[in-house]
Amino acid sequence: MLKAVQILCCSSGLTRLTKTRNSSTVKLSTFSTSPRKTLCFNPTRMSSSSSLPGSDPLPKSPTFVSGDVRKIKFCQWCGGPTKHEIPDGEEKLRAICTRCAKIAYQNPKMVVGCLVEHEGKVLLCKRNIQPSHGLWTLPAGYLEVGESAAEGAMRETWEEAGASVEVVSPFAQLDIPLIGQTYVIFLAKLKNLDFAPGPESLECRLFALDEIPFDSLAFSSIYVTLNLYLEDVKKGKIKFHYGTINKRPGSSPSDIRAFSLDYHLQP
Repeated sequence: MLKAVQILCCSSGLTRLTKTRNSSTVKLSTFSTSPRKTLCFNPTRMSSSSSLPGSDPLPKSPTFVSGDVRKIKFCQWCGGPTKHEIPDGEEKLRAICTRCAKIAYQNPKMVVGCLVEHEGKVLLCKRNIQPSHGLWTLPAGYLEVGESAAEGAMRETWEEAGASVEVVSPFAQLDIPLIGQTYVIFLAKLKNLDFAPGPESLECRLFALDEIPFDSLAFSSIYVTLNLYLEDVKKGKIKFHYGTINKRPGSSPSDIRAFSLDYHLQP
C-alpha cells in the first residue's frame, strides 16, 4: 500500500498513514504549505463474486512464492559456485558465493505501460512474441535502468505500437507476488494518430470500450486494468487503483481468470 500512497502524493511534504480504530478505512494525510488534504482508501478483496467478471477464487492461503534460489548455481560477480543457506540475521534461503561470499538477492521486476485513451477508445497491441502470442495487451514492458516509470511506459508504447503519447496520470499499480512482478500503468493520450505495430506486435488497434476483446487478452494484469478502467468510466470518475493479483500457482500467463484481486485500494 505504501507504493500506492507514494504515487498519489503529488505534492512534496510529509505524509502520515493512519488507520481508523474499528474500521478498515486507511487515511493518508499530506502535510505541506497548502491546506491539508486527506485521501481515504477502502481495502477490498475481489474474486469471482466481485465486480470483476470471470475471475476465479483462490484458496485462502498465502500465495507468495519467492524465486527458486536453488537455480542460482554460480556467482554473477566472480563466477564461483554458490551454496544455499539462510544468512545470519535473515529469514530467507539465499545463494551465497563460496569464493567471494557475495549474496545474490532476487527482487521483483517492474513492468510499465500505458492505457492510451483516444475519443472513447483504448489502444491495444496483439502480441508477436511469447508468452501469449496472438493475444491482446496494453503496450507495456520491463522498466530499464536509468529511466523513470513514466519514461519507460512511453518508450514501451513507442516500441510496441509506434505511438507517440503524453502521460496524463498514474492509473494502477498491480503487484503479482507469485511471479515477482509489479505493474505500473499510466493513463496517456495520443499526440497524433500515426501509430503502427513494432517488431513485438502483430497489430495495433483502437478499440471502443464495448469492443474490447476480453476473451483474447494476454495477461491477468491487463484484464484487471481494463475492467477497473471500464468501472471508472461508467461512474464518471477516473481513479488511481492499487491491488495485489494473486495468481493460482501453476496457472499459465494466458490463463487470465486464474486470480483474485486482493487489497484493492482506491481514493
